[in-house]
Order: sequence, then structure tokens, then C-alpha cells
Amino acid sequence: MNIAIPELSLVVLVGASGSGKSTFARRYFKPTEVLSSDVCRGLVSDDENDQAATNDAFDVLHYIASKRLAAAKLVVVDATNVQAEARKPLVALAREYHCLPVAIVLNMPERVCLDRNQSRADRDFGPHVVRNHVRNLRQSLRTLEREGFRHVFVLDSPEQADQARLTREKLYNNKRDEAGPFDIVGDIHGCFDELAALLTKLGYAINGHTATPPAGRKAIFLGDLVDRGPKTPDVLRLVMKMVADGTALCVPGNHDVKLLKKLRGRDVHISYGLAETLEQLEPEPPEFITQVKHFLDGLISHYVLDGGKLVVAHAGMKAEMQGRGSGKVRDFALYGETTGEIDEFGLPIRYPWAEQYRGSATVVYGHTPIPSPEWLNHTINIDTGCVFGGKLTALRWPEREIVSVDSLRTYSEPARPFLLDKTAYDGPAMSAQQQMDDVLDIEDVLGKRLITTRLHGNITIREENAIAALEVMSRFAANPKWLIYLPPTMSPTETTEVAGLLEHPAEAFTYYRNQGVETVVCEEKHMGSRAVIIVCRDEEVVRRRFGIVDEGIGICVSRTGRRFFPEQPTEISIEQELLYLIRDAMTNSNLWSELDTDWICLDCELMPWSVKAQELIRQQYAAVGAAANAALPASVALLELAAQRQPEIAPILAGFREHQKNASLFVDAYRRYCWPVETLADIKLAPFHILATEGAVHSDKDHRWHMQTLTRLCVAAGLGAEGAVSGSGVLQATSHKFINVTDDAAVSEGIAWWEELTGRGGEGMVVKPLDFVATGKRGLIQPAVKCRGREYLRIIYGPDYTADANLSRLRSRGLSAKRSLALREFALGLEGLERFVRHDPLRRVHECVFGVLALESEPVDPRL
Repeated sequence: MNIAIPELSLVVLVGASGSGKSTFARRYFKPTEVLSSDVCRGLVSDDENDQAATNDAFDVLHYIASKRLAAAKLVVVDATNVQAEARKPLVALAREYHCLPVAIVLNMPERVCLDRNQSRADRDFGPHVVRNHVRNLRQSLRTLEREGFRHVFVLDSPEQADQARLTREKLYNNKRDEAGPFDIVGDIHGCFDELAALLTKLGYAINGHTATPPAGRKAIFLGDLVDRGPKTPDVLRLVMKMVADGTALCVPGNHDVKLLKKLRGRDVHISYGLAETLEQLEPEPPEFITQVKHFLDGLISHYVLDGGKLVVAHAGMKAEMQGRGSGKVRDFALYGETTGEIDEFGLPIRYPWAEQYRGSATVVYGHTPIPSPEWLNHTINIDTGCVFGGKLTALRWPEREIVSVDSLRTYSEPARPFLLDKTAYDGPAMSAQQQMDDVLDIEDVLGKRLITTRLHGNITIREENAIAALEVMSRFAANPKWLIYLPPTMSPTETTEVAGLLEHPAEAFTYYRNQGVETVVCEEKHMGSRAVIIVCRDEEVVRRRFGIVDEGIGICVSRTGRRFFPEQPTEISIEQELLYLIRDAMTNSNLWSELDTDWICLDCELMPWSVKAQELIRQQYAAVGAAANAALPASVALLELAAQRQPEIAPILAGFREHQKNASLFVDAYRRYCWPVETLADIKLAPFHILATEGAVHSDKDHRWHMQTLTRLCVAAGLGAEGAVSGSGVLQATSHKFINVTDDAAVSEGIAWWEELTGRGGEGMVVKPLDFVATGKRGLIQPAVKCRGREYLRIIYGPDYTADANLSRLRSRGLSAKRSLALREFALGLEGLERFVRHDPLRRVHECVFGVLALESEPVDPRL
């Protein structure tokens, strides 16, 4: 016997004790698929034969079964299951998770069961138990299908059980192996001329009722082929032929199902365009009507395609129903879900399932006519009401491109108006996704979370870190709709053994050379504050792309998501001036056109350091410097007088003189990065990454492209309206050198440049692989390492860190935690940008941004 079971099902083994259920389960199923009532008794009582633990055991069994079914995993229940009351909760469980219950009955002779039990020491019950099992089983054979089991297989002898073959059949809706590309067409409703025009626009060759797709493409029709429109038979002929030829898939719509019922002689209410369809079908030959009935009867409720990335259904499909089969799934695919209420037009009010959708698959559907398609939480409705005078629309997958043709005329008046009255437009309209994104759900960020990234796999966010990030985000951060990216932390180089230094570029070059990187870029490290800047061409772009109104053309935020500059609503702020300057520079450099964008996100260093860190400098650094400069000169003076009388204190005097000199160097170090800011001219901005523009995250371009393109932007920022040099100097191109780390002369050149930068008071430099994203022997490598100068590090480690004893201790610092943090934050940052660029919901973008902020709470030495 061939036992064919659906790939997703709840398999219930039915048989008396000793019938061989466990042996059968071991032979045909994975150990993880089998849930044994005996094992569950053992789990809760340490005794698999303890009948007093039966209720608790089945609670455990049902719980595990529910979790497996929720995860779309097959479940096999190994228990006697000979009574209907034992099987009833299992059938209910299968229905709850929209999968098919299957019964495999081991109807063994009573004597076989008794003999097997006698050979087992753990089966010490009397023969009456087996007798009762067999009697109940025989009574059950007549009722299994009525109980709800869709498939029943009966094995009447040990030989049948030994010779049985078990196969797993794909569900009809499982077309994950078909990756497209697809052209998904919305509700047609008998509009054949518009369908032909749309398919032609999509590149299909139309010849009568034959449509030949472009090479490799396939059409998908979302149902409602019939009713209301003028040429339903023509639509049916074309679609039926394409499906028969294998060039199209089709799912049923509610109008198609109603027509099928009528053609089968069922009593249905003739309304909503069915009368027109019946009239058009009346002159058709009986063979065609038979073909239509057979075609409509064979349509599958929905399809899961492209490895599970795409789901198509007429009215949509909840995540928990995708790829499953039940009456509820089919009903949802046909009709969606209603609230039970009726609107003023007498139509049912539909439950907004797409607003609550959290699935990873993209759901493309129709059913409810709308003026234009809109993305919402990875779903899109492409029924644009062609039959009502709107458009016939298709979605190209995986391109996600919308293609439409206008309706030739209004064939039917809609019961509920849906086309926009453009004269009623009175302000900026938000998309459905932007309206949903106005309120973020705290449950999307709290608790321990795993965030999946393209570059670094799953990244764990601990609950305690998420709480700390929530405090910062809720109290201090800018509008979350702006926060599409937060920059990662950066690791320093390994500690150097060069005398008097803690960091040296030789270690950076060695690190990348050991990772197989040949060319690196060395960029001057400006002592300012990391800034992420978003600039749009105008406020309409801000509304359309970011869903923000009345907040200007962009924003400048810190690496923790806070605004750099206080808002000044009554006048043009420094921030606004800076954003306008960058916007004009984008225009002057022609980068808007070259990048094919109307917004840009930049990674920059904003100077002076004091513009953001004024309070930190005053309270932490200036206080130390002031105290040292007040106390040490007097101390040295007293020690000098004392040394004249007691020469033996000369070493103490020398130590205090060293303290005084270091304190002076400390003050000079931080003062170098501080100056007053009153106008835009006092600001210096050094951009070093073009992070993203419309449709692109620029991590696929190397740092040579970034430096060259940003140099053009900075040059253009110094040009006035007529192209004359304005001399503003606000935007500064980042000085840089490309170094071949396998060339000793080039390495020496890089070291000399670092010495020159730090010798004139600079912070140091950042060393990056030429490629924006680089991998080594063990995967992703550091996207950048910083190499800071001797004097700058006084700010970090204190005035006296250069003392030999202190340097010796500091050289033992560990970098593994910092480097792990840098890689995770880098991957999260780019993941967030990629999600934003492909128009993911804000909660998905914010998940990554929030993750970066949460990781900043990890216990890593902040001086690194």
C-alpha cells in the first residue's frame, strides 16, 4: 500500500497496544516528528507506564504539536487513539493550524497484539486492555472520515505494515520552486481589451486568445476574471489557454466561485454583474461551458512562490495561513475578513488584516478596488477598479514594478466610490504605510531579539540593552522616521610596541594584510562628532519618501539619533542653512541626476567637537585642565623652594614638573577641537560615505568612488549661484591616501603621512579596506580601524597616560569585544538602510537602528 500524506499534516497513528505504532513511526518518520504519549508520560512522571500522568502527558503532547504546526512542521502522534474523544482534540488542533488530519490505522489481529505485549516487560496489564482497544478501534473505522480525517489508511496485517510505502506530497499551493519572474495581474472583471493592452505593455505577444510571454516570464491572475465587464468569455479563453500552456497561474476570486456554483445548478443570487456574465455565456457551446466549470473548479486558493518570498491570493492571506489548506484558508483567500458591520453603501466593512501583517513573505492581492496600489507591511493591493473606470494593474516580480493601463470606459458603477476626487485635495497626503508608521509598537523592540542581517547572520539584542536604548530613543531621539541609519562604533588598531606610543598605523596595515586585503584607504580622522545627514530636494520629497511634514528638507543627527542643533522655529537655523548648502551642492555637482535620486544620506564628521560635546568638555575635560593648571604650578613652585634645601626631593619635583607639562598638553589637546559656533561659517563638515540614495545602498562601491564623488560635492559647495567660488569652506573633502599594504614603500608612505597628521595636532587617521564591505578567511572583517595620535589619546586616557608604567598597563587592553561590537553594528546599519531603500515598513528599519543603539549599552571599554 502506498500511504501518500500531505507534506504539512497532523498524522494520527491509531492502534491497540502492541499493534506496532512506534515501530511504524520509527521506520517512516524523523524522530523529531514523532510525539509519543509514552515518552510524554515519562517526561512528566519519570514513568512511561504511569496512567495517572496521562492528562498531563497529553497536555505536553498537544502543546508541542501546536508549536510544530505553527512552525509548519509535520506532526505524528504515537498513541493508541482508539477512542473518538482522544482523537477529537487532535482534529481540532489540525483545524486550528489549517492543516490536514491524517489517520493511519494499524488494525492488527488481537492475537498479534497480545503476543507482542507478552514479550515486553513493561506491558504487565491483562489481555482485557488489548481486547477493549481492538473493539474500540473496529468501531472507529466507520467514523474516522466523519470525524474530520481527510485521509484514512488502514493496515490490516503485519505484512501490510512492513510492505507499506510512505510518500509525502506537496500541497497544491506550494510552488516555492517557481521563482519567476512573474507578472501579477489584478481583478479583470471581463475587461478583455484592457487585459490585452496590459499584457502587450508587459511584453506579451497577443494573437486572438493566445498570449505568449517574454522569455522566462509567467503571468499570475488574481481572480475575479468574470462579471460586470463586456467580454468575460474572451477573458476566460485567454486565461484558460495560458494556464493550460503553462505560461500562467490563476487563483480564484469570489465572483469566479459564484459563477461556478451557478453553472453547476446551485441557487445563487443573481447580482454584482453575474447576470451580464450569464448573458455573455448563453450563446457559447456546451463544450466551452464544461471547460469553464472544469477550469474554475481546479483553481487553488492561493500560491506560495519564489522560495516562500511571494504569496498571491485574491483577497489576501494572513501569515499563519500561508501555504496551508483548510476551508478557512480558502474563505479568507476569496473574501478576506469582515468586521460583521455594514457601511453606508450596504457593503460589509472589511477587517484591515494588512495593517496587522507581520509576515516575511510579500502578499499580492486584489478584491477591493483602490485608486492606486500602495505597499503596506509587505502587502500590496493591485485591484485598481478597471471595470469601474479605473485602471488594470500588474505587479512585476521580483522587480516590484507597477504597470497599469487606463480603463477604456466605466463599464459598471461601483457600489462604493473609490476614485479620488482631486478637487478635494487639501494638503499633503500620506501613504497607507506612512500612516501606519506614525506609531511604532513597543513590542517590536522590547525583550531579547534576534535580528537577521545579510552580512552577519543573526544578531542578538539582549533585553537589558533594549531597555537602555528605549530610554534614549524615547526621550532624546529625533523623529524616528528620519532615523534610517546609525553609524557603527570603530575599533582601534592593535596595541603597538613602538616606544612612547599606544597606537601606530603599522598594526592596521598588518591586520588588513593578514586578512587578504591588498589595498586600503587611509582617511584623515577629524576630531569632531559623527553625523548622519539626510537631505531631500524639497519638502514634497520629504513627505513622499519619509512621511514627514513641516520639518524642513532634511536633518542632521548624532550617532545616537539626537539632533545636532537645537530647533529654531522663528528663523533659519544653522542646521537648515547646512542642509540647503548640501542640497545646492548636489545640484551644482549634478549628483541628483547622476545618482538618479531626490534624497541622499551621508556619513560625515562635523566639527568642532564642541558643537555637540560642549557640556562634556566643560564638566569632564575643562574641569581637569583647570584644576591641574591651578594646582600644579603652585605645587612645583613650592617643591622648587624645598629642593634648594633638601636636594633628595629632586625626583619628586621632576615628577610634578612632568605632571605640569602633561596637563598643559592635555589642555592644548582638547582646546584644539573647540571653537565658538555662531553662524554656519563656523561649521566644518567632512563627508566620507554616500550611504544611500533612492533605490540604492552604496556599500557596493569602493572607497575610491566615495572619496571622488564626495570631493566633487565639497567643491560644488564652494560655488555660488553663478558658479563663482563662494569661499564658504563649510564642506571639506576628507584628505586620504590609497596604500598597497603588500608594498613596503607604500606602507612607509602611509606611516609617514600619519606622523605628519598627528605631528601638526591632528587626531590621526582611519584605515579601511578599499571595498566598502570586505571579507576575509573567517567572513566579514573590520570595515575600518582607527589609529589615533599620541597627543589626542591624552584626551581619552588622561594627561599622564604616556608615563612608562601607564603605557605598559594600557598595552594589555583587549580588542575582541570592541571588534565584535563594530562588526555587528556595521551589519545592522547597512541592513537598516537596505530595508529602507526597498520600502520596508518603518518598524523593520527601526528594528536595526534600535539594535545599533541597544548594542551601545554592551559593557565595552568606552576608551577604545
